[in-house]
Parts: sequence; structure tokens; C-alpha cells
Amino acid sequence: MIRVLLVDDDPLVRMGLRTMLGGVSDLVVAGEADDGAGVRELVASARPDVVLMDLKMPGTDGITATAAVRESPDPPAVIVLTTYDADDQVLRALRAGAAGFVLKHTPPADIVDAIRRAANGEPVLSPSVLAGLIEHVTSPDRDRDRRDARELLGTLTDRERAIATAIAQGRTNREIAGELYLSTATVKAHLTRLMAKLEVSNRTQVAVLLHDAE
Repeated sequence: MIRVLLVDDDPLVRMGLRTMLGGVSDLVVAGEADDGAGVRELVASARPDVVLMDLKMPGTDGITATAAVRESPDPPAVIVLTTYDADDQVLRALRAGAAGFVLKHTPPADIVDAIRRAANGEPVLSPSVLAGLIEHVTSPDRDRDRRDARELLGTLTDRERAIATAIAQGRTNREIAGELYLSTATVKAHLTRLMAKLEVSNRTQVAVLLHDAE
């Protein structure tokens, strides 16, 4: 079973998600919160695999809560719930460690698929959607971001850089293994090392970093 934590200040949204997920055999709602405050503690007690996190809440916002969750030991994946796909807060949430985002009007089957993908360690948005989102948001510190990203990428070996590029293109570990003639276990080992070098915690952040370096 995939355990899901719902964090949204709108009770109707939580009810709709709870009802929808209740009809899926491999998903279970492990808990709910109406504010980002205390979510890290709730994660520790409810032990979810995935958190569906609203961004704009009147108390502690979703970005702050996402960062706190991702700093937890063995953190769950965080999927951002948002109304718009070109909000600068979405990009900030991705940088804070969110695995991706889903729009609140996304069809139920796609939300379920996103939860399953996130629980499996996969990004919850296509590379094209990610690129479009990042391009929409102009960073005032673009030159600094590029310099910092290139410095981090410079610490990678050629093999690690190839794997990072494949990740940014949306490839799965199995696909990368086939393209580079490696075992899946070897790809996972390289992935663990390169994420440590890049100081990121998930595949989506790898994609963001490669974009920053361009």
C-alpha cells in the first residue's frame, strides 16, 4: 500500500481527494493537515510515502513545509498541488525538494498515476513541462544560478554527467541502463553518488540544475 498524506487548507479539496483515493486499492490516506505547520511531525507519526501539498495556505505555506519534510530522515516524496502551472512558487517548491506538481483540476486517474510515480522515485512532470515552467519564470539571479550549477556539475564524472542528462530527459533507471549498457543496480549507485555531489534529493532537482547550467 502507498500511504498518502493530504495537506490543504480547503476541506472540500481534502474531502474530494480522500474520496477519490479511497476507491484505489493500492492507496490509503494516512493523515490530513489544513496547514503546513507541524507537517514534519505528522510525517514522522503517519509515515506517508507521498505528501500531496497545497502551496498557498494561510499559515505555514507549502514551500516552507516541503523543505521541512524533505529534511526529515527518509523523507516521503512531495507532490505540489496548485491551480496554475506557471506559478513562480511552483518552481520554488521544486527547488525545495518537491518531486513535481499536479494541477488541482487534473483528472483523478492522472493524480493516482502521479502518486504512484512519486512513490517509485520518479519525477511527476514531463521534461517538457518542467522546461516550460522554468522558462516562464525569469530569475533575477540567473547568472549566479548558472555559475553555481556549472560548478556543481563540474564535480561529476563523464558517466555521472551522462546519467544526469538522461534523468533530465525523463529516462527511467531501466532505460538509462539499456542505453549505457549498465545494470540497473549500477545506475542506481551512480545516481546516489551524483545526487550527493549535486546536493539534491530527487530526480526533478537534477533536471532543474541542468537547466540552470545552460
